[in-house]
Amino acid sequence: MASHVAARADTFPKLLVRNAQAYGARPSMRHKDLGIWQTWTWREVLEIVRAYAVGLSRLGLKRGETIAIVGANRPRLYWSVMAAQALGAIPVPVYADAVADELAYVIAHAEVRFAAVEDQEQVDKILSVAERLPKLEWLIYDEIRGLRDYDHGRLKSMDDVIADGRNAIAADPKVGAWIDGEIAAGKGSDPSIILYTSGTTGTSKGVVLTGERSIAAATDTVAFDGLNETDVALAYLPIAWVGDHYLNYAQGLVAGFCTACPESADTVMTDLREIGPTFYFAPPRTLEMLLTRVMIRMEDASLLKRKLFHYFIGVARRYGERILNREAVPLSGRLLYALGNVMLYGPLKNVLGFSRVRVAYTAGEAIGPDLFAFYRSIGLNLKQLYGQTEAFLYVTAQPNGAIYSDTVGPACPNVDIRIADNGEVLFRSPGMFSGYFKDAAKTAETMTPDGYVMTGDAGYFDEKTGHLKIIDRAKDVGRLNDGTLFPPKYIENKLKFFPNIREVVAYGDGRGFVAVMINIDLTAVGSWAERNNVIYASYQELAGHTLVYDMIAKNVAEVNRALAADKVTAGAQIKRFLILHKELDADDGELTRTQKVRRGFIADRYDALIAALYDGSNEADISTEVTFEDGRKGTISARVKIRDMQIETALGQAA
Repeated sequence: MASHVAARADTFPKLLVRNAQAYGARPSMRHKDLGIWQTWTWREVLEIVRAYAVGLSRLGLKRGETIAIVGANRPRLYWSVMAAQALGAIPVPVYADAVADELAYVIAHAEVRFAAVEDQEQVDKILSVAERLPKLEWLIYDEIRGLRDYDHGRLKSMDDVIADGRNAIAADPKVGAWIDGEIAAGKGSDPSIILYTSGTTGTSKGVVLTGERSIAAATDTVAFDGLNETDVALAYLPIAWVGDHYLNYAQGLVAGFCTACPESADTVMTDLREIGPTFYFAPPRTLEMLLTRVMIRMEDASLLKRKLFHYFIGVARRYGERILNREAVPLSGRLLYALGNVMLYGPLKNVLGFSRVRVAYTAGEAIGPDLFAFYRSIGLNLKQLYGQTEAFLYVTAQPNGAIYSDTVGPACPNVDIRIADNGEVLFRSPGMFSGYFKDAAKTAETMTPDGYVMTGDAGYFDEKTGHLKIIDRAKDVGRLNDGTLFPPKYIENKLKFFPNIREVVAYGDGRGFVAVMINIDLTAVGSWAERNNVIYASYQELAGHTLVYDMIAKNVAEVNRALAADKVTAGAQIKRFLILHKELDADDGELTRTQKVRRGFIADRYDALIAALYDGSNEADISTEVTFEDGRKGTISARVKIRDMQIETALGQAA
């Protein structure tokens, strides 16, 4: 029924009206505030959004205008999106951790007159660049703390805007009829939202998505995974990211399920356990972090507990995925696994907050086969998808019963994929974007003459499974001087499969060999240092420690052996590496807000280290500007060591 009605509702406000009628008393949104979970039903959310939309209209927001949404996952920010769409205005979410310059770029480029923000921090950032935002008229905030003494000439609380709308509706029935008319007048072909890309390759672009296309895509995937009004999702990923807008907002409105917002970024794991989601998404980095914490805690457990843990994890590796896939398993294996579920898997999933998860997805980066297999072996139905903002996320997804760690699945329902002659993945999909905001030339550059979107990713269909495999960004795939294929992301991901390694940047295109710069994972390596009596005072000191280099060298050697086993990659083994003296940081421009490496920027910033990797130096001096949390600038200087590695032959023997 939900899919049938959703097909007729071509905008999200119309879906909200439908949900208030169909699921009125069911929970629509939850939020943990001051340690207490608050709940709003679909009927209550519609009442709030109608009042909010009227209040925004009374401030001057009009159909077709843009409104910035800045902050973390909070109900009133989601309602800001809904209220804007109810008026026919276009929400433009911005990353909450964006620095003032990034905020200024998006707000100015999107020609924003209104901004709905979370708190004082976001107000301060916007006010600090106010001279660059002449069109910005109103800042509407959620959290009043710290803002009472500010000049409220252009500031207004969301509560006041909503209250003003409520009063207007109560005073004149025509106002309520008017906003209902505005919702009904919305066209599915109109822009529904503008999502800015992460800016991996340069300036962020505003991706324009329409309501009808977004709803069509979400309807397909809701049916694909059997999502419905009884499901619950935890919204903890950035509102400005396409994944959150699709997985929680669009699918939530299509399926009618409840979206829960955590109290803060620091309480996500606790809130995850309390809310018990049935639908869950986590990037590989989050799953790695969770497993790292589990392994660290096990190192501190008693000998008996450690032995039981490793024994039953072994049982899970033998039988877990086969049981999850409903394959034939001997009775003895099923009994052992059932015992393991009582002793370990069930309690572990409960600790992680996964006890009720029916469907879980991961995407954004390649996930290590061991990491992927671990979660599936303990009974988590973890699957992979591939997508991008221009597709409104989904291009491929893994169906139940056909899940492989080295593929991202077949094309999603109603998605058409083809591989160009140069290996680039092209697609057409129900949710594909209508264009880049104010950039027709870039839109045309991204499209083929027959209407396919060029992803910029290189991939191919696996002959055995028919599923898509993504190799790397098409433009990043290069060759060494001898013609050997050099896929940097493939090499980087193999290294990042180790919990000791957080980030990697590989070099080799047009050079004689492959060299890498590595960030260690401070949590994992710090725990190792504590257990091994390695004393350190900072990340920089730990990263430069000889024993840490020895540990990372073993990881690099293992990757080299894996590369040597494939004739295509045998020549792309890592010959030299260094451990960076600082963590790569989005505030320093080294990563995007979605934590993707900005290769060009890093190549310029660390050119002295790259030169040392290739000129035979054993160490190099570097001074790097850093941005502190309060916005101040500073400099970190270090002498970075460089380590040579042995190259393996195709037979796995040292050359």
